[in-house]
Amino acid sequence: MTGTMNNTPKYCVNVDDRGTGCPVLHHSGTPAQTNGRFLSVVALLYGGLSYLVFFGVFLYLVGFVTDVAVPRTVDRALHAPVAQAVLIDLGLLLLFALQHSVMARPAFKRWWTRFVPEPIERSTYVLLSSAVFVLMYWQWRSIDVTVWQVDSAPARIAVYSAAGLGWLIALASTFMIDHFELFGLRQVLHNLLSKPIVEKGFRVVLLYRLVRHPLMLGFLIAFWAAPTMTAGHLLFAAANTVYIVIAVRFEERDLVQELGEQYHRYQGRVPMLLPRVWR
Repeated sequence: MTGTMNNTPKYCVNVDDRGTGCPVLHHSGTPAQTNGRFLSVVALLYGGLSYLVFFGVFLYLVGFVTDVAVPRTVDRALHAPVAQAVLIDLGLLLLFALQHSVMARPAFKRWWTRFVPEPIERSTYVLLSSAVFVLMYWQWRSIDVTVWQVDSAPARIAVYSAAGLGWLIALASTFMIDHFELFGLRQVLHNLLSKPIVEKGFRVVLLYRLVRHPLMLGFLIAFWAAPTMTAGHLLFAAANTVYIVIAVRFEERDLVQELGEQYHRYQGRVPMLLPRVWR
């Protein structure tokens, strides 16, 4: 969801001679202008690289959870005694939860952007999130005890189809708001063009009319739709479910502070994660 309408720039890297607005940077000009242009290009390349890393990590996550197409998955990873595996896996999931949630809080962003330029703040967040995922792929310990298994071929296809639907919902949900701003590309492009990012306002579109967090719903479906559920996969799905339920409450607290009564009304008419199918 986006915030209320605001026609003021989110940021300006430089200020023009009158001290107002965002500057128009030229290819030639003062050394400061040339340096600003160079830094804007570097920021664009950094944002693009961060996005490509994220997309590769996301595609690997699909294979990691569904146990297909990638060399190391939630069910085919390093081996360790069960107690040790549980502790390591929970530690990896906790690290992701802390990084992903703490860095998303407005108070942290206000502190963080004292050191990281605001145009690349989101790209840096995305890159660090991707790094934590890579660490999890590398150090995950599988626990091979089978909790349930679907043997019928048609039923397995149905379960895999449900998982595919979950991944599709998660990815599509990002485009229903602003995929490229969510992952930092819009910020670095607008910075290069010296163009302010204008808030689009609070919008309720498509799946956001059914649930307030369709992105998280998609992940939940994808994590739990497994024809063979091992103890390791169950740990991954259960821990992420707990994290999602907690994280969306923190996110909604921030949205209420930002949007006030408008978001309160939205909460009253649209469920958080599970759609009201009987309506």
